[in-house]
Amino acid sequence: MTGQALVIGGGPAGLMAADALLSAGHTVTLVEAKPSLARKLLMAGKSGLNLTKMEEPERFLAAYGAAVSDLAPMIGAFGPGEVAAWTEGLGQKTFTGSTLRLFPEVMKASPLLRAWLTRLDGMGLEIRTRWRWLGWDPDGDLSFDTPKGQRTEHPAVTVLALGGASWARLGSDGVWAGHFRQAGLQVTPFAPSNVGLSVDWSDHMKRHFGEPLKNITLTARDMTSRGEVVISARGLEGGGIYPLTPALRTGHPLRIDLKPDMDIASLTARLSRPRGKQSRANALRKALALSPAARALLMECARPLPDDAQALAKIVKSLNLKGATPRPMDEAISTAGGVPFAALDRGLMLRDLPGTFCAGEMLDWEAPTGGYLLTGCLATGLWAGRHAADWLSAHLMRDQAN
Repeated sequence: MTGQALVIGGGPAGLMAADALLSAGHTVTLVEAKPSLARKLLMAGKSGLNLTKMEEPERFLAAYGAAVSDLAPMIGAFGPGEVAAWTEGLGQKTFTGSTLRLFPEVMKASPLLRAWLTRLDGMGLEIRTRWRWLGWDPDGDLSFDTPKGQRTEHPAVTVLALGGASWARLGSDGVWAGHFRQAGLQVTPFAPSNVGLSVDWSDHMKRHFGEPLKNITLTARDMTSRGEVVISARGLEGGGIYPLTPALRTGHPLRIDLKPDMDIASLTARLSRPRGKQSRANALRKALALSPAARALLMECARPLPDDAQALAKIVKSLNLKGATPRPMDEAISTAGGVPFAALDRGLMLRDLPGTFCAGEMLDWEAPTGGYLLTGCLATGLWAGRHAADWLSAHLMRDQAN
């Protein structure tokens, strides 16, 4: 395979890197450990494929948190507008929802993936499935377990797009991190991101399993999210929690504002009204106007409720969910950790391994759901692919000159 490009990993980042290399005129082989490509993308698309979010650039970039400065050039080159145009270019019409999230009209990922693979096939992409990367052998060649036994390859340039460490059954198992460490390459330990919380509920909460908590604001450390969560038998799930994962996994407690559109003074006034012949429970129900699930959560976390109206108002505005911890990493939608940007040059090439580039979720970045994850994978895949193509072209020119 000398003189050719090899992409390892058949998710969105790997496919985009292959696309960029093919577009530059190079011969590309893509290998994937699973029997088919982009399994995580297809799973995500079952409930509606959220491609990106059509926000202003500054707001969109802010979602990438600590990695924003590293990712800014890549998102700038392939951000929401480019994602939309790319999708339309593959024949998949899109629409923007009320939350500014962009979806294909058919909602599913499979038609988009089929159109993309047809394009790549027409460009000459060679795909090999059931090829599991085993790391580098003593000679520095890439070793694989394949249907025909162990094989080694020595491409002129390699793009690694091996995913994070969540959803192992779909291919993102993080095993590659061990190969990196064995080769003396830096890897930041993985941690769950965009994951639900484990809560040891009392029997009092069983009747509310499956019910949503709407119109709430959630806070952990200095991070705030307004969204919806669902009470489950195991704890809390949902998009309202996911943006807070960086704070929650470091032990900061989750606080919930059950009445985000009212201040403490207004709540105190409501709770101070004479209840007459009403029971306290009925008076509280009317004063707070909370859903049954929200009232149950209030009692679960703050019983016995204080008699003082202002003290109760403060609890309603900042309900402490004690003992909540993130679910296991393999249940996470994505992970933090992976290859640190400090180990890579501007083109996402490993500083200690020239000719080897990294892309997608195997890089050490995280972002909330809502289109940011997929956009980040596509953008880093394209960036790595383009720089790999440039590196390969320069490498071949040097060989010819010599």
